[in-house]
Amino acid sequence: MNKVPMTVGGAEALKQELHELKTVTRPKIVEAIAEARAHGDLKENAEYHAAREQQSFAEGRIAEIEGKLAGAYVIDITKVEPTGKVIFGTTVKIYNTDTDEEVTYQIVGDDEADIKENKISVNTPIARALIGKEEGVEVNVQTPAGLVIYEIVTVEHL
Repeated sequence: MNKVPMTVGGAEALKQELHELKTVTRPKIVEAIAEARAHGDLKENAEYHAAREQQSFAEGRIAEIEGKLAGAYVIDITKVEPTGKVIFGTTVKIYNTDTDEEVTYQIVGDDEADIKENKISVNTPIARALIGKEEGVEVNVQTPAGLVIYEIVTVEHL
């Protein structure tokens, strides 16, 4: 099985969701199924079918999270010696030479990516262009809007 990179924060978020599903959601669903069963005929019992559907979703999500955690290679970027190079997990401040805008991104795994939190997947074109480059270097990124040139301002291990 191929290991998938994941930050410590991403792994913790998945572990918390898994704990919530197993200790809170699952017991509530079991209780809802038992209550719906007590109402009698299961063929026409909408509450029962809704609870079973919730159970199916929750169990699927539990299996999915367990699979992701089992296949994760958790990287604690704070324990990696800073070299000034962009690597998985680093927080990178880049400067767009065309628009004079600065933006900061953390390079994370696919499951952790959230553009609203400035977390981009390691598999995005911009992250792939940045990986391995150093502070002060200009990077050409091919985007749907065309070629964009960024300068790497800082690389931090947060």
